Amino acid sequence: MEPSVDEIPGPNSQKLLERQQEVDSSAVAYPKRIPIALEEARGATVRDVDGNTFLDFFAGIGVLNVGHSNPYVLEGTQEQLESVAHTIDFPTEARIDLIDKLREIAPGGLAGSSNVVFGGPSGSDAIEGSIKLAKHNTGRHGLLAFEGSYHGTTAGALSLTAGKKYKKGYAPLLADTVHVPYPYPAQDPDTGDAGALCPADDCCMDAGCARALDAVKRKFEAPYGGHETPAGIWVEPIQGEGGVIVPPKGFLQGLRDIADDNDAMLIVDEIQTGLGRTGEWFATDHFDVTPDAITMAKALGGTGLPIGAMLYHEKFDTWGPGGHVGTFRGNAPAMVGGLRAIEYIESHNLLAHATELGSYLRDRISEVAETTPEIVDVRGKGLFVGVEFEDADGNPDADIVKAIQTHCYENGVLVWSAGRHGNVLRLIPPLVLTHEQAAFGMDVLGEAVRAVTTEAH
Repeated sequence: MEPSVDEIPGPNSQKLLERQQEVDSSAVAYPKRIPIALEEARGATVRDVDGNTFLDFFAGIGVLNVGHSNPYVLEGTQEQLESVAHTIDFPTEARIDLIDKLREIAPGGLAGSSNVVFGGPSGSDAIEGSIKLAKHNTGRHGLLAFEGSYHGTTAGALSLTAGKKYKKGYAPLLADTVHVPYPYPAQDPDTGDAGALCPADDCCMDAGCARALDAVKRKFEAPYGGHETPAGIWVEPIQGEGGVIVPPKGFLQGLRDIADDNDAMLIVDEIQTGLGRTGEWFATDHFDVTPDAITMAKALGGTGLPIGAMLYHEKFDTWGPGGHVGTFRGNAPAMVGGLRAIEYIESHNLLAHATELGSYLRDRISEVAETTPEIVDVRGKGLFVGVEFEDADGNPDADIVKAIQTHCYENGVLVWSAGRHGNVLRLIPPLVLTHEQAAFGMDVLGEAVRAVTTEAH
């Protein structure tokens, strides 16, 4: 399928959108911004019920790393579905083969020295398991996460998530959960002070990064730090919802050192960044750090099948039988899907492809940025790209991002937003995106940026 749009939203989409509004939850969000009803998807494209075809730069929030309806993955999941689907935690070849493969590709010292636990079918469930693991192994109850973070929306995961909009009306959550600054590359996202935080990939001891690490250290070691010493540190190696924030090279190592000095666990959330998204199996690999545990979901199901998991160093496998459970912890088709997706990435060299194509996307956007002062930063790793926008007064500009998103949608490309203020354009296409599709997407995006910023003036 090639991108091609006519009337949007078309009459069939309109009918389904109206039906959805009548009976579906008021919590539904995505059709409010992109009003389409989907019918079919292949590779890096989706088609709506009116026959309009869009290039997908969103991939189900990073779920479909090997593309929509990948034939190799579908073949395996269909065969498994016809054999046995729900296995709880009885051993199956699907389960053990996926665990073996995850142990093989695990970051740093976790490779070959780790265990995997499956719980519920979502990333939030994986985070809940990591909270239990840290508390169980340290005997402490405090949790430490970062401003700008997103870890899910169940009670424990929501406690770690920083966004106030997700928490409104649900407090109190887990007590003794604290949030400290995360290094920000372009400027202080709250005050707007340029250069207040880390400006470069290879720094770690400038004012901003040192401040962030010092804030973490004080929560562990300051006698009047105000909270119980945390059981662990939860961190996204690259913040996703926070705006595709790539921390300085030494940041994760600094966290590793603090965790070691205080007998705490370092848990890295790879739910959005894992399984090839950033050009490495895990984003942690970019920083040469071994975490104690990593959480996974999203792309782990291979073709959108729900599955959450946590991989952790074997020394922390201190649970007894039933120490962590979940009814759907034996989704065998999803396990086959995950294994086949990894095999597909390997056989098609998609890690290198993601690295190359991600550089191309950022280069194309940087060319537009040369004549677009509203673009203040272009960043990311692999096919995980963020573009930050400000208005003429230097304030975060979410309206520009919304307008660009609409313009792209009207011209056959689906993109989404992120950032603490909604002013970051987020591009997370499937890793099977072709060079031709990437060029088309960048042509549409460049035209959208120019049209929207010109109109704003």
